[in-house]
Amino acid sequence: MIALLVILLTVGYILFLGFSLWILIDYWMFIDVPPAIVHPMKFRILYSFGHLIFTWGCILEKIRICSMPRFCQFVLHLQPIRKDPRVVVTNLRFGTISVRLFQPKAVSSCPRRGVIFYHGGGAVIGSLDMYHSMCSFLALKTDSVVLSVGYRKLPDYHHPVSFRDCLNATVHFLKTLDTYGVDPSRVVVSGDSFGATIVAFVSQALVGRTDIPKLRGQILVYPALQGINLQLPSYQQNKKVPVLVTKFMICFCRYFTIDPSWKDALLKGACVPAHIWEKYKKWLSADNLPERFRYKYQAESPAPFNEAAYLETRHVFEVENAPLIADDQIIAQLPGALIVTCEWDSLRDDGLLYKKRLEDQGVPVTWYHAEDGFHGCLALFSTIFFNFPCCEKVMSAIVKYLREI
Repeated sequence: MIALLVILLTVGYILFLGFSLWILIDYWMFIDVPPAIVHPMKFRILYSFGHLIFTWGCILEKIRICSMPRFCQFVLHLQPIRKDPRVVVTNLRFGTISVRLFQPKAVSSCPRRGVIFYHGGGAVIGSLDMYHSMCSFLALKTDSVVLSVGYRKLPDYHHPVSFRDCLNATVHFLKTLDTYGVDPSRVVVSGDSFGATIVAFVSQALVGRTDIPKLRGQILVYPALQGINLQLPSYQQNKKVPVLVTKFMICFCRYFTIDPSWKDALLKGACVPAHIWEKYKKWLSADNLPERFRYKYQAESPAPFNEAAYLETRHVFEVENAPLIADDQIIAQLPGALIVTCEWDSLRDDGLLYKKRLEDQGVPVTWYHAEDGFHGCLALFSTIFFNFPCCEKVMSAIVKYLREI
């Protein structure tokens, strides 16, 4: 009996290794490594293993052992936290929302700048722990009080829970700034990827509020700001560049409780009625992009309209989920912004279009474009082996912007 068990475990282990190797090789050949990436081999290794984790998560989910988001979270949370003795870290709860406060240990003679940070990860991965070292570094280098928001996400929570958590945590923090030694005239909201989407949402939601201090600035690092036009040049040019290859659209669908079978309809524009496109093309058309970003771009007509797809996905076109289409009077009242875009990112053009919208309404914008940057690079800033030059450059741009506020 024991011998049979050993044999079965050995066979299972061999099958596991063999299948994992096949997944790695398959993705290794599929991904496109841009010529500007400084460490191409490291780039392949990073995202091949990321794809391996994602694939095994999907397999475990299909056989009803564990959901894909929970498996990915478990694996990625094994990464150790690097603590800095020069920063005081406090875990708190604002109601049901977990937050983490980072304060420089050195005494300050005056109230400090406040930075609220919403992490990326597409509501699947990302956590207070994953961004701990980065937030600690940010607090120390800019002499700021940093509040990292641990909003609730998949698999247990769907839209709009993450957005509401971040908005509620922000309002609570703004009402209690004295408690944390924060200057109410110097509060900035910031985030990367999905977190940057939340930055845009929160900034717009707070316009006109008189019961809390006004935001001084907003930092959006490679934001996703609309799901109406997914045929922009950056989607075409970078469709095989990790991390946002087409197959990961399933995560986007999950968060918005859209059946993944409508993924192609979203990508091809079949779910966008003519009246919606006519209304928003003045802001979402590739014609609004600088010529240098339209290389190898072929304008494509949307697929024939599919009413069933529209009815399933129409909440994606609401303003709170697509901050790029907010009315001019809202955009005009937003605080100044730092927008970071990466050349090798499917979401690059969302940031560029938002930059134009803000500038057209007289909102001051600082723009940093990472020519060798790719989506997700900021999350790698505190890692040792998977740190890339673009990670340092993006962080330097953020630090410089904050120091000038």
